[in-house]
Amino acid sequence: MARLVNYLLLLSLKAISRLFWRFETSWVGDPPPGDRWSGIRVCAILNHTSLYEWVFAGLPPARFLRKIAYHGVVPVAAKTVARPLVGHFFSLVAAHVVSISRQRDHTWRAVLAKIGDPKAIVVILPEGHMLRPTGLDSEGHPMRIRGGIADFLEAVPEGRMLLAYSGGLHHVQAPGEHLPRLFRTVRMSFELVDVAAYRERLRATAGESFRAAVVADLEDRLARHCPVRDDTCPPRRRSANPSAASPGRGK
Repeated sequence: MARLVNYLLLLSLKAISRLFWRFETSWVGDPPPGDRWSGIRVCAILNHTSLYEWVFAGLPPARFLRKIAYHGVVPVAAKTVARPLVGHFFSLVAAHVVSISRQRDHTWRAVLAKIGDPKAIVVILPEGHMLRPTGLDSEGHPMRIRGGIADFLEAVPEGRMLLAYSGGLHHVQAPGEHLPRLFRTVRMSFELVDVAAYRERLRATAGESFRAAVVADLEDRLARHCPVRDDTCPPRRRSANPSAASPGRGK
């Protein structure tokens, strides 16, 4: 019954998103033939800018939302889960919403334990913090991808990774704002990557750890494939030496 509630919520969010916002999407390269939304084990949403990223539920087909509702694993920051309304909302978006700390501790191991199910799909925001209107994160640092996503890529034996490059949502709702702006255009580019081939290629990168190689590669891909933003969304600030020490986590 709980999974059905998750699914109905995601369908409701999809309907609301389609009613109040417009979408422009594209695919990087030529996606494999057949169902683009099948076989996905890791979904990484890049360019994390707003708590209103639930608007992205308007983009994938209902069958993909159903998989998240019944088999999704979503790590969310403990401080977000602790918020009275927002925390309850996020607890209903997937089968396994796991509260995590800022450390690589038992909470992160709890997330990794959930992906043993071959049907599991991990939905992660690898940057962790949100981009503020200042162009920095909540701690005043440049935005950067964190290395936790590498743990999932090492744990998932096969399948696809969906990279979702957000064009930013500050023009819809920026951190600190209460009400969203309706009828704006939301932009996203998608890219499908074979997990096993991606892991093999990056492990062969000379002179770098797998974690550092993943961070560097995703930073580069985001810089190249992120959709053009409108003037209400500031440009993303990238770190010249991104750290791979901590996991990515929500909000």
